[in-house]
Amino acid sequence: MIVLYDDDCGFCEVMLAMLLRWDRANRVRPVPIRSVRGEELLIEMEREDRLKSWYLFDAGGMLYSGGAGIPVVFAALPGGARIASVVSWFPTVTSRTYDWVASHRVLLG
Repeated sequence: MIVLYDDDCGFCEVMLAMLLRWDRANRVRPVPIRSVRGEELLIEMEREDRLKSWYLFDAGGMLYSGGAGIPVVFAALPGGARIASVVSWFPTVTSRTYDWVASHRVLLG
C-alpha cells in the first residue's frame, strides 16, 4: 500500500508516524505528495487539488482519498479489522470527520 501525504504538514507527519509504528508488517509505504513519485502517482489530478487530502493506493492499485481510505488502511494493520469494520458501517461520518480534521490540521498540528 502507498500512502501519499503532505510532508509540509506537522499533523500529517505525526499521524503518518503513528500509522507506520502500528504497521509492524511494513505494508504501508509513505510517499510525499510533492515528491517525484507522488507527482507520478497523481499525474491525472490537478496540481492544486493534490494537497487537499491524503491518498491511499491499495495493493491492487485502487486509489482512495480522504475518509474513503480510512477503513482500507485500518484493515491492513494488525488488530485494525474491527476499527475498519466500524468505520465502514458509517462512511458518511468517517468522511465528515476526516474532512473536519483535514480542514483544521494547521490548528491540530
